[in-house]
Amino acid sequence: MSWSISEVARVSGVTTRTLRHYDAIGLLPPDHVGANGYRYYERPQLLRLQRILLLRELGLGLPQIEAVLAGSVDEREALRLHREEMLAARDRLDDLLVTIDATIAELDGGPELTAEELFAGFDQRRAELEERLVAAHGEGVRQHFAVSAERTREWTAEDHLAAREQGEDLLRRMALLARADVAPDSPGALELIGEHHLGIRAFWEPDRSSYVGLAEFYLNDPEQRSNLDRIDPLLAPWLHEAMTAFAASHWRT
Repeated sequence: MSWSISEVARVSGVTTRTLRHYDAIGLLPPDHVGANGYRYYERPQLLRLQRILLLRELGLGLPQIEAVLAGSVDEREALRLHREEMLAARDRLDDLLVTIDATIAELDGGPELTAEELFAGFDQRRAELEERLVAAHGEGVRQHFAVSAERTREWTAEDHLAAREQGEDLLRRMALLARADVAPDSPGALELIGEHHLGIRAFWEPDRSSYVGLAEFYLNDPEQRSNLDRIDPLLAPWLHEAMTAFAASHWRT
């Protein structure tokens, strides 16, 4: 028995856009494509999709899932590595919570924090992020971080938290469009990406290449992907497509 892409979307709860994306990256090709151009799936593809969704629920990103399904990575080892990443992320959050609690205590009349104490959690997280981006895109990334550090030199902890909350609110609004299967290159999508671009410009000035590189980093970096997947598993591929479309329209060659 064959299922059309719309039928698979209905029974699995995965959008047709996500299924097309899985096909495009080679993660879940259909069994065949009909003369009408529609994708059709058989039971083996449904079983593969079920496993993809199970691994995704466990927090693995698409590159990890693809490696597991290809047999190049042992599933248990992939989960162990993911557990280590989550523990490291938890440690970073614990550091930020200590900073937040100390800031609240100061605002309530407690002892004044030193500058080092005020930004301890932020500085560590920024340094780790810088090294991952350098590994992915080269030493030129350090210049962007230097610019960002200078622009935010006078920021308070409240400023950093406000920027983070604004960014997460924007991501949640993007996730709603992704969940509604709104095309990443549609006017509404590009309007939200325009907000994202303006937010990035508060820290550093991207060009077309660096903005597309940032989109790829969101999609492929395990920590960034995990953060986006926690908001909505559909968000990362949608955001990657939308940022790429925005770059093509904003920086016309």
